[in-house]
Amino acid sequence: MFPISDDNPTRIRPYVTYALIAVNIVVFLHEMSLASQQLQAFFHLYAVVPKELTASLNGIPVNQPVPEPLTLVTSQFLHGGIMHIAGNMLFLWIFGNNVEDKLGHVKYIIFYITCGILAALAQWIFSVESDIPSLGASGAIAGVMGAYILRFPKARIRTVIFLGFFATTLEVPAVFFLGFWFVQQAFNSLASLAVQTDVGMESGGIAYWAHAGGFVFGAILGPLLGLFNSD
Repeated sequence: MFPISDDNPTRIRPYVTYALIAVNIVVFLHEMSLASQQLQAFFHLYAVVPKELTASLNGIPVNQPVPEPLTLVTSQFLHGGIMHIAGNMLFLWIFGNNVEDKLGHVKYIIFYITCGILAALAQWIFSVESDIPSLGASGAIAGVMGAYILRFPKARIRTVIFLGFFATTLEVPAVFFLGFWFVQQAFNSLASLAVQTDVGMESGGIAYWAHAGGFVFGAILGPLLGLFNSD
């Protein structure tokens, strides 16, 4: 299932959501301009490398020009492929505008970045010695979705459903759509603990703990920042 739109109008222009999408696209275009080795070096520098973050937090120098804790932010604007960024930006476009409308521009950007940081840390906890870069906006966007489901439980999401070679659209309650997504991420997070390799990027390339963690943190942070203050 892929969302197309929701049924909630907004009162303000979601400039922060537009800006976040634009920055992600610009960074991805830069990634596409890099040769393979340059791209790997770029990811290693700006993505979260759990082993190096662990060392940095323990006061051990990692000899990187970008402070490792800062990668908790920079990694949110990196993507590993066209489908990765396309899916993330689609979800941000659909759900971000309504959350921004309720929080306001300033609180929304604080909310978004904080959810991304906490989601990355949730992933890091389960892979502290991994040397594989973890990247993507998924954790922050999962936070947006966690706030959305609380604020708009009666909303309906117009969704594309693929039936073999055919596709149709269907309006699905937001609670069902996002609830199913969260349960799927949580299940995959727990299931990945049984894998011999570390969770997240090493077990299929998907940071399930960042997704599930971001969703929960978004549901917590949204109300704290005034998600329900405006009508």
